[in-house]
Amino acid sequence: MTTPGLTKIDHPPATLRDMVQDRMREAIIEGLFEPGQRLVERPLCDQLGVSRTVIRETIRYLEAEGLVEILPGRGPIVAIMNREDARQIYDIRRMLETAAAETCARKISPARARALNTSLAQLKRAFSDKTPGVLFRATSDFYSEIFDGAGHHIAWDIVQRLNGRISRLRMMTLSSTDRERPGIAHMEAICAAIISGDPVTARAAVERHLDDTAAIAERLLAEEEEAEDD
Repeated sequence: MTTPGLTKIDHPPATLRDMVQDRMREAIIEGLFEPGQRLVERPLCDQLGVSRTVIRETIRYLEAEGLVEILPGRGPIVAIMNREDARQIYDIRRMLETAAAETCARKISPARARALNTSLAQLKRAFSDKTPGVLFRATSDFYSEIFDGAGHHIAWDIVQRLNGRISRLRMMTLSSTDRERPGIAHMEAICAAIISGDPVTARAAVERHLDDTAAIAERLLAEEEEAEDD
């Protein structure tokens, strides 16, 4: 059995476990591993060139992120996302991200405005590049600036723990061609409102973005569930 999309790490650095976690996480988010697919240790060891211990540690780490499930009698599989999971994730994002954007706008400084513009420019390049791993990191960096500017560090820790599942949903919605507004346009609106020091508009911009993406995710997951029932 072979697994597409993974390449061997030829020269293990000190952060080998982190590299394996990043590579496995991205493979799940990008759909190289399908929801429900078993994660078999031996092929993963062979393809990545690492030990079973590293693979087991990685699987436990990804389980904690909600990207992997351990099933009795089957072992680890790629976690299956359903509509209720997605609704809860978007509800949490709505509470945390609107509050962060609003507070960041109230506390905006010239230095923070420059940092947000720099993050937005990197995000635009990532959207053009369309490499999932690059895009997810650039998106995370953009939101990190907003939460840091708000001083909402504990809230950001919560978002980070959900980041794998958030990225899976983001991958789904980015591939949709019928969204109300392009994702980067939402990011531009959020950034502009925060930099202008307008907390009301910043909150509204985040709400519009999440309403748009949540509706797409709901529809796509409903289609997947219907296809499984047929």
